[in-house]
Amino acid sequence: MKTVLVIGSNSFSGSDYIDLLLEMGMYKVIGVSRSKEKKSFLLPYTRHGNENFSFYQIDLNKDMEKLKNILNERQPEFIVNFAAQSEVAPSWKNPDHWFQTNSVALTRLANVLKDCAFLEKYVHISSPEVYGTCSGIVKEDAPLNPSTPYAASKAAGDLSLLTFFKNFNFPLVMVRSTNVYGAHQQLFKIIPRSIINIKLGKKIQLHGGGVAVKSYIHIRDISKGELLIMEKGRVGELYHLSPPQGYSVREVVKLIAEKCGKTFDEVTEAVEERLGQDKAYIIDSSKAQKELGWKPTINLEQGIDQTLDWVNQNFKAIQEESLEYVHQA
Repeated sequence: MKTVLVIGSNSFSGSDYIDLLLEMGMYKVIGVSRSKEKKSFLLPYTRHGNENFSFYQIDLNKDMEKLKNILNERQPEFIVNFAAQSEVAPSWKNPDHWFQTNSVALTRLANVLKDCAFLEKYVHISSPEVYGTCSGIVKEDAPLNPSTPYAASKAAGDLSLLTFFKNFNFPLVMVRSTNVYGAHQQLFKIIPRSIINIKLGKKIQLHGGGVAVKSYIHIRDISKGELLIMEKGRVGELYHLSPPQGYSVREVVKLIAEKCGKTFDEVTEAVEERLGQDKAYIIDSSKAQKELGWKPTINLEQGIDQTLDWVNQNFKAIQEESLEYVHQA
């Protein structure tokens, strides 16, 4: 069995990817995160036990030597990196924290990994936020035009990684996927937050009235795409993963309200738009579909139903958690 090191294993996307790997039973998996493992209802992979999984608490900003020791000992054939300061709005308050993690620490990591002969592929999880506000369909060769500190820090990190690919044959493959959602997601995200607020009788605040269009895609569809990219993606390439259409935030919240037996107007209130909010972008995933045979299979209504079930089943535990974003430097 080959070994996959997943950096950012506590993240929503990282934990689902680990769950998929363990479900397949074909890989040994190492999880790395700067924080301790979350409660089990937020980490889907905990249902599998620890036979093929091990976890290490490591902060890429502080513990690079510890990570180097693990790399030398375990020699993973694959590394998939989900770790990032990933929220857009808070990045305006401490932009240096975003650049430290998403650019500086990432460059330090790449400088270590470039000398790891055992590494077959490094899969980096980027973000379409690096494109800024775009019109039409966005392909992989679209220019970078970030409009927030978060997006700029991700763009800088991506460009840094490419220098290692160009000069050291670093086995880089990059992924940019759109707005993931599903069970186990961070509670402050719009889909779980909307369900929770309705259950608590609280209003859902819609920035800019919720007119921004997002390309929502179920987390398991993305994890399956990332697996195909890890196994079959061409080194040096960038792949988009996205659904065939976008939905405004208003449309998504309206659907959730209806499923909860409420009207849209009953449960929402419009608030000021976020600074730097991209109005819309729909990225093209035909490259992944043609080269890798990937396509999304879970539609928005099915995914919301699954998320609603998860919230209902874990509502007591959810009420004990913070429902707001808590920044970690």
